[in-house]
Amino acid sequence: MKILLTGPTGQVGAALLETLPGLGEIVAASHARLDLANPDSIRRVVGAARPEVIVNAAAYTAVDKAESEHDAAFAVNATAPGVLGEEAERAGALLVHYSTDYVFDGAKPAPYIEEDEPNPLNAYGASKLAGERAIVGSGCRHLILRTSWVYGPRGSNFYLTMLRLARERAELRVVDDQIGAPTSSLGIARATALLIGKGAEGLYHMTAAGETTWCGFARAILARAGFATPVVAIRTGDYPTPARRPRNSRLDCSRLRADFGLSLAPWEKQLAEVTLAAS
Repeated sequence: MKILLTGPTGQVGAALLETLPGLGEIVAASHARLDLANPDSIRRVVGAARPEVIVNAAAYTAVDKAESEHDAAFAVNATAPGVLGEEAERAGALLVHYSTDYVFDGAKPAPYIEEDEPNPLNAYGASKLAGERAIVGSGCRHLILRTSWVYGPRGSNFYLTMLRLARERAELRVVDDQIGAPTSSLGIARATALLIGKGAEGLYHMTAAGETTWCGFARAILARAGFATPVVAIRTGDYPTPARRPRNSRLDCSRLRADFGLSLAPWEKQLAEVTLAAS
């Protein structure tokens, strides 16, 4: 099996470089080789690689900046997945793509299922939803995995930010009224490889088991790393940001479990693994 991987230097892409080789030959296309904002670049790279599977781990992930960089976010998160879908359809390849809990508005009191109607609150979520729809509209074979609160031992993410701030500040103030499941890049990469191997297609929610708040996650990060820095719980309104966030980011992953017997580890166990990998 020949697999084209976009975004191999990102936090999920780097983890995929460790898990995908067991499935076949990996063609890693970094930004220097593949510019997702340029449809011609996408067509050229996919045409040359002739993959059986395309794993799109690249994305515009600056949630707050997307509010002022709408065109850039949509170019990478919406237009590019559609072009990848067209090329996958042309090549008869499977397109694996990652989406987000931010396609929902967080108003539902229970975890979201795949059939729930999306209603993104911010430009980032809107761009990711547009990407999902562009892939489906392309007619290609696809596997879209919605995940949440992604972090890992490398890249730019909440986990690494909390560790940095704990070294710089006497206390941290973190939002405690948004709930979700922190999901590690390592867990995502392992599950992706398993799903490709099982021939999975369709739309699935895939997050760590369990739930917490950003404040709870921050406290767990610092405790696991041995920091005594206090973490003060605050409300969303106490920490205004350009982009609105959903209060409820929980995703129901029961379809993934029913169809493939796959459940990601609890978020606490994933955090322990990432802490060890980062040390």
